[in-house]
Amino acid sequence: MESAHTQGIEVSVEGFFLKEQSDVEKDQYVFAYRVRLKNHSDRTVQLISRHWIITDSNGSVRQVKGEGVVGQQPILAPGEEHQYVSGSQLESPMGTMHGTYQMRDEAGKMFDVEIPVFTLSAGDYLN
Repeated sequence: MESAHTQGIEVSVEGFFLKEQSDVEKDQYVFAYRVRLKNHSDRTVQLISRHWIITDSNGSVRQVKGEGVVGQQPILAPGEEHQYVSGSQLESPMGTMHGTYQMRDEAGKMFDVEIPVFTLSAGDYLN
């Protein structure tokens, strides 16, 4: 699991290969990833939007931007955490994801929180 800390917000991410949903012969590799956000700051914050950068081992890069995460814009008081699971598909058996969450604090100030680089790998399942 990879973690990053930005302005008191911790983001931890871990990726998983979903063999049963993938079609290796068609170069369709499906992955899930689990994210945990924890508010270590002394202010209440809300996740407003996300920006993902997804790179596969073929060199293809996609960017995904949108409101919230899995249909939610969670609010985290000091000490609270939020977890969710989502997914991504690659055209190669390995890649990386990283990005930022745009957050808003209780005073209305917007700031970006780093999503650390983590690896998506089907390697152990291809043999």
